[in-house]
Amino acid sequence: MIYIFWSCRDKKEAKKIIEELLDKRLVACASILPEIESIYRWEGKIEESREVKVILKTLVEHYDAIENTILTQCSYEVPEILQVDIVQGNPRYLSWVLSETTKNPMN
Repeated sequence: MIYIFWSCRDKKEAKKIIEELLDKRLVACASILPEIESIYRWEGKIEESREVKVILKTLVEHYDAIENTILTQCSYEVPEILQVDIVQGNPRYLSWVLSETTKNPMN
């Protein structure tokens, strides 16, 4: 199992992309952390913006399809999309993520 951290412009954009990922069974769940403040250097200047952080729960084999979906639909020129490997967790939760991200779920 992996988490994918992703930052986007706003909650509306996040929900639209998340719904597609759920429909395709590429993610089991997404958590939206609304209105975070980011400070960063962009094109030589310090910038500040409010954005949304999303945490996607999925399997490693879905990363490429998820990244492609985000890249083709996100409004950011260079969106943050990061994979974090989960090395241990509640076995029942991990099993649920597996069942929700399988094309032909067992239940």
